[in-house]
Amino acid sequence: MPDTRTVLFDLDGTLVDTAPDMARALNRVLADEGLPALVFEEIRPHVSRGAAGLLALAFGDALDGVELDRLRAAFLVHYAADLAAESRPFSGIEKLIGEIEQAGMCWGVVTNKPGWLTQPLLRALDLSARAACVVSGDTLAQRKPDPAPLLHACALVGNEPAHSVYVGDDERDIAAGRAAGMDTYVALFGYLGADARPDTWGATATIERPADLWARLAQRRDRAEVS
Repeated sequence: MPDTRTVLFDLDGTLVDTAPDMARALNRVLADEGLPALVFEEIRPHVSRGAAGLLALAFGDALDGVELDRLRAAFLVHYAADLAAESRPFSGIEKLIGEIEQAGMCWGVVTNKPGWLTQPLLRALDLSARAACVVSGDTLAQRKPDPAPLLHACALVGNEPAHSVYVGDDERDIAAGRAAGMDTYVALFGYLGADARPDTWGATATIERPADLWARLAQRRDRAEVS
């Protein structure tokens, strides 16, 4: 059983609660189109699906390519203007990454969010300089659920996947982590919808709050020492 040297996080819905700013941007698009706003509780479970998922929620899945591109561009303009107005690390995340750092491990971010949005958000939250690596949705040609972004993150920090774990709140996060050969953890505090079945995703474990991950990492360390 290998010890843990790197902890990798998904961004939206795992490391940072970006739902308020994403929801505001979506409702601004709806207002531009002369449509009523959606309530926050309806939007939140779809945030991990990004702009396309949010627009599908608001306008349906039948949007043609041209219309989808137009609405996505409008959404991104609204979102980029205030991407860190209300977004904050989830409660307990700051303590968790502090414990990771104090233990001599490193942590990083692997997200499908494009780099031109990921980097400003992390800088605004004073997380960019602390992350050992940041792999965005446009860093490589591949995106999650392909394991390539996670393998790239491991290469950047110089640690093997077997010595790394990945935490996310979407099935594609777990699929990517498993394919990369990592232990995976589902963040139940993230943006899981009512119909989500994380128990069927094949993750190593689920965590109710960030502190639970630290306990899991301690168990992993203890097993490594025994083996």
